[in-house]
Amino acid sequence: MKPHHIQVADFKIGNDLPFVLFAGPCVIEGEEFSLQVAADIRDICQRVGVNLVFKSSFDKANRTSVDGFRGPGLQEGLRILQRVKDEVGVPIITDVHTPEQAEVVAKVADILQTPAFLCRQTDFITAVAEAGIPVNIKKGQFLAPWDMPHVLDKAKSTGNIDIMLCDRGTSFGYNNLVSDFRSLMVMSETGAPVVFDATHSVQQPGGLGGATGGNREYVPGLSRAAVAIGVAAVFMEVHPDPDNAKSDGPNSVYLADLEDLLTTLKEIDDVVKSERKFKAR
Repeated sequence: MKPHHIQVADFKIGNDLPFVLFAGPCVIEGEEFSLQVAADIRDICQRVGVNLVFKSSFDKANRTSVDGFRGPGLQEGLRILQRVKDEVGVPIITDVHTPEQAEVVAKVADILQTPAFLCRQTDFITAVAEAGIPVNIKKGQFLAPWDMPHVLDKAKSTGNIDIMLCDRGTSFGYNNLVSDFRSLMVMSETGAPVVFDATHSVQQPGGLGGATGGNREYVPGLSRAAVAIGVAAVFMEVHPDPDNAKSDGPNSVYLADLEDLLTTLKEIDDVVKSERKFKAR
């Protein structure tokens, strides 16, 4: 099927186009912190030549423990994200967790993102799609990639065709995930832009007892593999000090390492996408 292209800000997202980076700290940890990290990632992306959509969550509603830091909440979080959008000049992607949030968040965000655990909730998926802006639907860790066309059909039944499908690893026993790269190829057959979530794919859900663990050292290798297959976007949680991050630190990429990694990914992407164009002639 012909790849679908989604317009975001002044660029397009598609499986046959240069990959876009979705990146930022897992959760909003503060206003000035968010502005600074967004600006730092923006500058890196500009140097490397990769389009950026800044990601950070106003609420982490799926924390392992009731004591886990959840973020500033809807109203304050959206105010901060709007300021990031206006002052740093980057489009925004953020999670929504309930149908009621979708329309409100869509007034600030450029892309809405759905948590993997909620991908089969029909009312939720349709409500998010009905907000009328692009949506990144994460494949459930429990779901086969060939089941995602049903989720895609639910979203597109609203009339919104700007839907992305995202792989974030598949459950592999307890407290572990594995990346099956066939998923990216299977989901791309729908024509929907496919996103690889590199940092959540190395999570160890509940692996620290009351918190989620992770293996960030595997992020570069998995990212390279995904880009070599050919994806529309790569999702990464990036933090200047992951060991002290308030959410998902064990699987977050060091901000200081991002430029080198992104440079390599762009080189791979350029080769893969240029080969596709050559074969299409």
